[in-house]
Amino acid sequence: MAKRDGLNFDRTKKKGAKSETQVRDAARKPVEKRQAEDRKPASERKPAAERKPFADRKPAVEVEINENIVAGRNAVLEVLDSKLTVEKILVASGDTSGSINKIIPIAKEKGIPVIEVDRRKLDNLSQGESHQGVIAYVTPYRYSEVKDILDKAAEKGEKPFILVLDEIEDPHNLGSIIRTAELSGVHGVIIPKRRSASVNSTVYKTSAGAVNHMLIAKVSNLAREVDELKEAGIFVYGADMDGDSASFATDFSGGVALIIGNEGKGISRLLKEKCDSLVSIPMVGKINSLNASVAAGILMYEVMVQRLPIED
Repeated sequence: MAKRDGLNFDRTKKKGAKSETQVRDAARKPVEKRQAEDRKPASERKPAAERKPFADRKPAVEVEINENIVAGRNAVLEVLDSKLTVEKILVASGDTSGSINKIIPIAKEKGIPVIEVDRRKLDNLSQGESHQGVIAYVTPYRYSEVKDILDKAAEKGEKPFILVLDEIEDPHNLGSIIRTAELSGVHGVIIPKRRSASVNSTVYKTSAGAVNHMLIAKVSNLAREVDELKEAGIFVYGADMDGDSASFATDFSGGVALIIGNEGKGISRLLKEKCDSLVSIPMVGKINSLNASVAAGILMYEVMVQRLPIED
């Protein structure tokens, strides 16, 4: 494993899951291959007898990519119990076992169309994720503003606790981090608009519904937002393998903005320079790597424990 800046996070992804880029590339390959052959000079092309007629050539795969779907029984139940608008629900034909029997009556009570479809359609829509025979179409996720996060902390009479995710690319990691953030008292999460996982079906499912209870802001410039947080009196901590302070020895009692870096590169150089302190997680094993969501969880709980009231 190559040495990296920041915590040496791995990039473990669920087996079988593909990114949108990989799906699109797979769809384009047959077309690009045919076009490359057609661009060759006549002398270099295959003889006409060896070339397949255009009508016999395998067409490019039709791929439907939709970030506004939620797959899986528990995830759909969470969405039905949230403030999100569910447009319709697709269920596999003939599958009425288990919690499907809970989903259908709730949907009908709310006036949400329930449509039976072939299971292969659900397979195509979920792009390799386990859908358990049900998919819900929801309105696009509504991101919050950073101001909303600060206002939430003020309304609760608490010092801000904000998570800044620097290009977390794996939606499984994003969902897991949001789930832990909701449980540990984080007021909101900030992610960049580019080079980052967004809130999609995988994030909904991995977060176990925590997305519905967490303010998430998507910003154009993380560095500028960090500067504004510092101007608001919030101390900025960066998770870094070579940090100057161990997590258990760091004072998190004030306003906190905790930066978690990319799974492969860690925190970017610019953001690292803007941190007031770099925090490390002590490790005694033979490897020096932690998954991004695990590292984030350890640090979030350290902050939470320091904020919990001490009982006499």
